[in-house]
Amino acid sequence: MEIKMDKAALQAFLETDFAQVADQFGFVEVAPPFLTLELIASDQHLRPGGTVSGPTMFGLADVCAYFCILSVIGPVGLAVTTNCSIDFMRKPQAGRLLCRMELLKLGRALAVCEGRIYSEGAEDKPVARASLTYSIPPSR
Repeated sequence: MEIKMDKAALQAFLETDFAQVADQFGFVEVAPPFLTLELIASDQHLRPGGTVSGPTMFGLADVCAYFCILSVIGPVGLAVTTNCSIDFMRKPQAGRLLCRMELLKLGRALAVCEGRIYSEGAEDKPVARASLTYSIPPSR
């Protein structure tokens, strides 16, 4: 797959179009069809018991899929999530979470991604698995 937005371009788009959350995410690897994104889970991301909340992990997976798709189609701000299924498998710890997403299919109107979320240092034990479908506007 040809890359249309590299790490610097994706970071600039994140900072411009999603300034409210830009400081929470960092691009680790952009190598279509793969993209790896990090989130540093702090106190604001925890639920009672000290585990990272489900909505935090959902957000990481969703943002990762979005930018995985944009890395291939370019800056299409109106690509939107149409479906997400996420399995929470293990208790993640606060700290650095990594999501590695793969773009499985890129069609004219839909894109399908699958990814795994890991706690740093435990890449052999995913804490969640997500499958996402995005709708892509026809004007690309």
